[in-house]
Amino acid sequence: MGLRPPPSAAAPAGSPADARRAELADFLRTRRAAVRPGDVGLPAGAGRRRTPGLRREEVAQLSGVGLSWYTWLEQGRDVTPSDQVLSALSRALLLSPSEREHLFLLAGVAAPVSPASDPVDDETAALIDGLLPHVAFVLSPRFDVLAHNRAAELIMADLVSAPPAHRNLLVWLFADDSWPGTPAWEQTARANLLDFRTEYARNPGDPSFESLVSALSATSVHFRDWWEQHDVQAMEPAAKHIAHRELGPLHLLSGQSRPTHAPWLRLRILVPADARTRAAIAGAL
Repeated sequence: MGLRPPPSAAAPAGSPADARRAELADFLRTRRAAVRPGDVGLPAGAGRRRTPGLRREEVAQLSGVGLSWYTWLEQGRDVTPSDQVLSALSRALLLSPSEREHLFLLAGVAAPVSPASDPVDDETAALIDGLLPHVAFVLSPRFDVLAHNRAAELIMADLVSAPPAHRNLLVWLFADDSWPGTPAWEQTARANLLDFRTEYARNPGDPSFESLVSALSATSVHFRDWWEQHDVQAMEPAAKHIAHRELGPLHLLSGQSRPTHAPWLRLRILVPADARTRAAIAGAL
């Protein structure tokens, strides 16, 4: 793994790029100083240490990065590390998820998203359950439903009750093309497809994304036509009207956020928009 060679002309002194490189250099130095040799399996008394933490050569060795390149990063030189180098440095410096994201941000490199198969952590799962009686569920970058609460089972029973490998929101919306025909379906399906497009762009060539798009393009004319338009739009708050077979007409407001500690996930929440809907959902739980 390596770094791209520095360009022939450096950014002018005092420029935003110059300030960002200086911040990156300071961040690396402080993180290196915070790691004790014993934390990474090195002898604590190996040689006389003038400063706390790891030496530069130890970070280079642990990460597999050339010592000169790593030194240039700590000196604020005009070099751009690859995402592989930054991931290796994150491991060598024992960075937390927030620190890792900050490292990529300072380096001006897009951080790889966490794999779609990553489980939802206990805190996020507890948050979903705590949102009752509101509908809440979590989507992976591929729009697989990773976790949901009991209220979600009322609204999307056939989706969340499917085997885990088949709990995909896009498949639920587009697979058999039997839903189309109502403005409500078109609004929901198209909004989700446009939101998914951003994740598809973040995962170029990923076989799991490619197979999903190929399968839906083959089975759904609506998906194929909208996909070929290349439109993209982040999910926005929206009103939803659902004719529930058991609970009657439901009026909901939907929104989406991203957990700050796991920004690759999408937390979807649907709240009642009127008293009747609130009472219907609460009474069924």
